[in-house]
Parts: sequence; structure tokens; C-alpha cells
Amino acid sequence: MAVSPETLPPKKKRTTAMNSDERLLRSLLIRSKQTSSLNPIPFVLYRNSNSIIHKTKLLTLLLEDLVVDRDVKCFPASAILCFEELFIVLQSIKTLIEDCCNGSKLWLLIQQQSVANKFHELTLELSTLIDIFPVKEMNLSHDVEELVDLIRKQCSKTVDLIDQKDIDLRNDVVLKLDRIKREIVPQQSKLKEIFNRLQMNDSVTCTDEIQILEEEVRNQSDEKSKAEIVSLIGLVRYAKCVLYGESSPRTTAVRRKKSSSSDVPVPADFRCPITLDLMRDPVVVATGQTYDRSSINLWIESGHSTCPKTGQTLNHTDMIPNCALRNLIVMWCREHRIPFESTEAKENVNGVTMNKTLIEATKMTVSFLLQKAKASQLETANRFVSELRALAKTDSNSRACIAEADGLPLLVKFLGSEHPNLQVNAVTTILNLSILEANKSRIVETDGVLNGVIEVLRTGATWEAKGNAAATIFSLTGVHAYRKKLGRKTRVIKGLMELAKNGPISSKRDALVAILNLAGDREAVAKLLEVGVVEMASEVMDGLPEEGVTVLEAVVKKGGLAAITAAFPVIRKLATILRDGTERAQESAAATLVNICRKGGLEIVSELAAIPGIERVIWEVMGMGTGRGRRKAATLLRILRRWAAGLYGNATAAYSTAGASSTTTTALVLPG
Repeated sequence: MAVSPETLPPKKKRTTAMNSDERLLRSLLIRSKQTSSLNPIPFVLYRNSNSIIHKTKLLTLLLEDLVVDRDVKCFPASAILCFEELFIVLQSIKTLIEDCCNGSKLWLLIQQQSVANKFHELTLELSTLIDIFPVKEMNLSHDVEELVDLIRKQCSKTVDLIDQKDIDLRNDVVLKLDRIKREIVPQQSKLKEIFNRLQMNDSVTCTDEIQILEEEVRNQSDEKSKAEIVSLIGLVRYAKCVLYGESSPRTTAVRRKKSSSSDVPVPADFRCPITLDLMRDPVVVATGQTYDRSSINLWIESGHSTCPKTGQTLNHTDMIPNCALRNLIVMWCREHRIPFESTEAKENVNGVTMNKTLIEATKMTVSFLLQKAKASQLETANRFVSELRALAKTDSNSRACIAEADGLPLLVKFLGSEHPNLQVNAVTTILNLSILEANKSRIVETDGVLNGVIEVLRTGATWEAKGNAAATIFSLTGVHAYRKKLGRKTRVIKGLMELAKNGPISSKRDALVAILNLAGDREAVAKLLEVGVVEMASEVMDGLPEEGVTVLEAVVKKGGLAAITAAFPVIRKLATILRDGTERAQESAAATLVNICRKGGLEIVSELAAIPGIERVIWEVMGMGTGRGRRKAATLLRILRRWAAGLYGNATAAYSTAGASSTTTTALVLPG
């Protein structure tokens, strides 16, 4: 018998609705199982979280019965609406519990009343949805109806009170913050009791808590909340050092492995060209180069108006966040389990919400670490200096506190230590202190500090120590007067040159950026030339072409006839970089060749012109290089054209006359 066409659309519609209802119910069951499988919050609000999890377990039983009940093929609209709302409530419960368990323990403790209110509100929403659940319309079995009644009774028993022990713990923390604010040192026994109850009973968990709190500062928009969180950061920093500063070497090693990227090779593109550290807040400057915001800010505030990597003048000091690169760095950090500390969060801690509690807690922490380091044997002292190193990296307030507490004289004592790790930690602490502008003068003027850093640069026990000493020299040369002072010291020049030639890649970069900074002073350039900086730059070009050619450009620009003469054998290597290098390397190579040709005369131009295919290479740079690279390439091509036209005779004679009696060269009069 033929089926009437009129009956087909309703049947198709009914089948679609049934499938949709079942999918919704199954999705709701999955979410309910996920929520009911969560563990209660172990350190605070246990009763509140456990109560709501218990209710979701009962709800899961109800949903399982509905899924397997074959008599229920389609649900009334009111039931579908309940299911949809239940899905949202369950998601909210799951998110709240997960956020509490994964977030800051101390901040949850302080906010316990508002969080308890959220649990109460979600329980009421759950109760309301169960109350309006259309039991009669769904023709449920007697057992299922009894289960619904049980859930209703359970949901009506809301838990909105906070355990007295949680309230007492919160009051203890608030009291400790108040005592620190009034410059009263908290009792260690009471402090340890608080941290044990919060399950922060070692250096690792305290470090994690600090990082979570710093991220929480960034997420807050309310200034009062920011200030409270910053106070908690100060408390945890102090407790971490006082309670767990003498943790076992194994614990310390675990903490370092978890909180540092030193054991994982950091991709070159993720490193700041200035500090060579992993960038936390990459920004693009006017020349198109990317730097970590704090590093380039320090560079500009030190009086520089050029790009550190290219030497170009910055047309403006605006900085554009490199969001794409930052996201890649965050993903890489998560993949390698490296905590990502945002510069933005640090700036909030340093400036926006700085308060007396944090300052006093930092002072107490510094005082404790310095006293312990001073009174300890080398192995134990190393642990405390390591904590000082970490503290000096956190913010400007910590750097100021360490310097003001006479930390530098103590660190000098450890610079000459035969204990390699202690030497590294001491010189790196000084490096971190030098980031603060006011500390630069303290480092230079405090007896023994500068000489100690230079000695580590020359004879340090490890390449890491030498590299960080070079980075300290770089930091100090940000001040013009110190740049001149350091540039006159032969030990500094020789130490940097040795490191640049023989050190590992990271240490080479530390030395090269310091040499580049020193090359801004003519007297320093003369010393650099005496010890073979051009030859060193030529060698470095094989592995670090951008860095090597940038140093050579700076030296040639300031070095006069001696630099031109020394650079003569490098012309063919510069031409190779002009052909095969990166855009930035090509730009520096073109600029260097222009300077050499302008000051070096006919012989040098002839050497360049004799290189096969050089004009084609220059044309390619003119077409595809950077803006500055194209301009320098055009100038270079005009020089070669004038050489080909025989226009170099008089200029070369003038150059030779001047060069015979002075190292100050006469520039050739050329267009461009």
C-alpha cells in the first residue's frame, strides 16, 4: 500500500527532534559526569565544594536513568529548557571548582566569602531547575521520580556558611600582612603553620604561588584588589626564603628545572637581541626590529637614539606589541613546561600597585638572605645567593632593596669563589641589579665590584659566568661616562674579545653586544683595533653573520684609517653576506662597504669591483632589501660607476695625503 505524501514531513520532523533531544541529554550527562568527578577544594572551602559535587553526582544518576529509559523517546519543551539550563549551571560549577583548585591559594583564602556566595548561588540555580523539572509530563518510572525527590531535598539544603577554621586562617594571613606593613617581622613558626595548612610546604609550591599571583594581578581591573594581591606576593616571597631557603639540593634542582628555561635551548627568534633572554613582552621598534619591552625601554632611557641591533637612528620611540610572536613564545613555554612571566604583570607589580606591605616584605626578605649568605659556608651560601639572584630579577623594588642593604660588597666576596655555581649566581645577581639605573653608579663606585666583574669576564670558572659578566659590562655601558671608562680598560677589551672568539653562541652574543656598545666611543675603538676586532668580527661572521657585520660596521664608522686598512681583507666576505645574508645583515654589509670605499680609496673600490657579479648582487639588495639597505646599496652602486668612469684619481690622492699623517681620513666626495 502506498504511503500518503502528507504523512512524510511530520514523521521526518519528529525523527530530527528525537535525535536532537537525545544528543542534548547525552551531552548533559557527559558534563555532569565531568563535574561530579572533580575533587573538592582541599585547602579552603572544602565543605562548600564537596556539597555541590555531591549534588551533581545525584544528578548524574538521574540523567543516566533518563538515557537508558526506552519509554522516553521525546521530551516536552519544558524538559528541554531545563536540560539546556542545567548544562550551563554544570559548566559554571565545573569552571568555578577548577579555577579555585588551579588558582592562587592565598587569593582564594582572602576572597573566600565571595566565592562561597558563588557556590550558594549555583546551588540555588540547581535547586530551582530541579523544582521545575516536569516529572509528571515525562511519565517517569517510580524509582526515577523518587530520585528526583531526593535531589530536590538535597538541593534545598544549601551550604552557604564558611568553616570557622577557614575564617581563622584568613584572619591569620591578614594579621601577618598588617605586621609586615608595620615593619614587624612575623614569627616563623606561625608563618609555617599557615603555609602548611595551605599546602605550600616547599620552595616549588611557593614559586608556583608567586607566579599565579603575578598573573592574577594582570587579570584584575580593580586597583584595591591589585594592591591586596601584591601584598600577598610580598608575603610569599618572604616565607619562601625564610621557611624553605635551606631546602635540599634536590628540591632546589627541581625548582630550577621547573621555573627556568636554562636547560631548554631557547629558539633564537624568541631571545631579546639585547639581553639574549627569553622575551616576555616583545615589541617592534621603528626599524622593524623586535626587542623585549623592558630591555629596549632601558636602552632608550639610557640616552640612546639608535636601534641596538642595526645602529639606525630611531625616527620615533613608539613600540608596537608583537602579539603574534608573544603567542608563539607562550605556546612554546607551555609545551616545555616553562612558566611564562609577563612583563605587563611585572610592571603592574612594580609601579601601578606598589604598596608598603610589598616594600617591607622585600626588605625583610633581602635582610634575611644577606645575613644567611654572610654567615654560611660556600655550599649553603650558594642557595641564598641563588635566591638573591631570582629576587633581583623580579622588579625594580627588589633591585633597589638589595643594593640599599649593602648587598654588593657581599656579592664581591663571592665573585672570586672557586665554587662555580656560586660565582655564576653572584655575577648574575649583579647583572640583574644593574638593570636599575640608580644601581649602575653603585656598581661602579662600590669598591671591588667593577674589578670583580672584569676578573670574572677574564678568568671566570664557566662560560656562563663570563657571559653574564659581559652582559653586565653591556648594561653599564648604557651610561655614556661608564662607556668611556670601560672602553679605556684593556682588560675589558681583551676579555670581551676572547669571549667573542672562543665562547659558546650565547656567550659570544653577550660579548658582541658589549663590544658594539663600546664601539660608540672613538678611544674604545682604537683599543679594539689594537687587539684585532676586525679579524674577530670576520671570524664571527661565519656563525653569527648579523652580529659580526654589525660590529664591523660600527668599528669602521668610528675607526678611521686603521679600521679601513684592517677591513681590506674582509671585503670579499662582506660581498658574500651582501649576496646570501639576511636583510639586516645585508643592510650592515652595504653600509660597511660604503664607509670602506669612501674612506679607503681606489685600491679598495677596485677590489670590490673585481668580485664577479657584484653589481647584480647590489641590484638585488636595491630591489628587495630594507629601506636603509636599499639606500646604501644605491650609494655603493654609484661608487662603482664612478670608479668605472675613472673619477677616483684626485680623491684618492687627497685621501693618501691625509692618511699618511693622521688616522683621521678624508671622506671621498660622492653623491648619496
